[in-house]
Amino acid sequence: MRALIDLIIQKKHWFVFILLEVISLVFLFSHNGYQKSVYFTTANDVVGATYNVISGITSYLHLKEENQALEAKNEQLRKKLLDMQRLMAQDSVKRMPALPLKYELVPAQVVNMTLHKANNLITINKGEADGIRPEMGVVCSQGVVGIVYMTSRHYSIVIPLLNTNSKVSCRLRNSEYFGSLIWERGYANIAYITSIPRHAPVKVNEIVETNGYSDVFPAGLPIGQVVRLGDSSDGMSYMLKVRLFTNFATLREVTVITNYTSAERHMLEEVAQNPEKADSTMLKQLGQATEKPQTDEKPQTTEKKQTAEAPKTTAPQTTEKPQTTEKPQTTEKPQTTEKPDTIR
Repeated sequence: MRALIDLIIQKKHWFVFILLEVISLVFLFSHNGYQKSVYFTTANDVVGATYNVISGITSYLHLKEENQALEAKNEQLRKKLLDMQRLMAQDSVKRMPALPLKYELVPAQVVNMTLHKANNLITINKGEADGIRPEMGVVCSQGVVGIVYMTSRHYSIVIPLLNTNSKVSCRLRNSEYFGSLIWERGYANIAYITSIPRHAPVKVNEIVETNGYSDVFPAGLPIGQVVRLGDSSDGMSYMLKVRLFTNFATLREVTVITNYTSAERHMLEEVAQNPEKADSTMLKQLGQATEKPQTDEKPQTTEKKQTAEAPKTTAPQTTEKPQTTEKPQTTEKPQTTEKPDTIR
């Protein structure tokens, strides 16, 4: 403290000079507009540059903390990206294909459902008034749900995949070998595929989809994914364990796939398999004329030939008018009217 006082005493004239300069500058910039504007402009530049330097120093000192925060943020974004890629891959696997033009979609809501029984059923709030008919397919955004079993005016009963009576024709997406999907009770997300030949190149995680052999479901609708390979009871084929894509526990929104041409197809196949049972009404519904099937059927043509031959065989015996009523023989005018000979 003594040294500081001695320094001030020794340099007092310098301190007085600095004090007078400050007072003079204050008076100068306070009472003159031009000097005042120059002062504020210069002061702002100086202050701004000073703050910039201070900010850079502060940022540099906190650079390590910011790097750690950025690294943590990058890790979160990396995890989200992986999750998104996995979801996109799953969505691409389950994505519904474009339906042919003959199919129409009718949205519906599930109003009742059972999952703990052997023969589970689902009730939806759409019926015949909405164009729903039995044997129409029902799907959701995740995959296949089941087949319409019964309909009323405004409601329908659906047999889901979780039903021991359910049997859906399906195929393996990569190899296209087909079989039948059945449910054997137990878990609500597990079903089994039968009738897959043992020489089929089946792999775990292979996608199972509809094969389109029936008009109930078009081809390519996702059903599930193979989780285990097993043998059938006879050992002649595979029995594949499949994890279903559809979550029946949370199922609320469904879509009915309507196909109004399926009845025509079934009728045509029935006529082809049992032609003797075909009648005129069935042929009319198929758009064919009633005469053509009769003329084309061999049994009917043979009967016509037999009935037509009858008059040909009996005609000469019963109606030979030329022989019995030959007027030229009985009324030969030249023989009966030869008057010149008799008069002579």
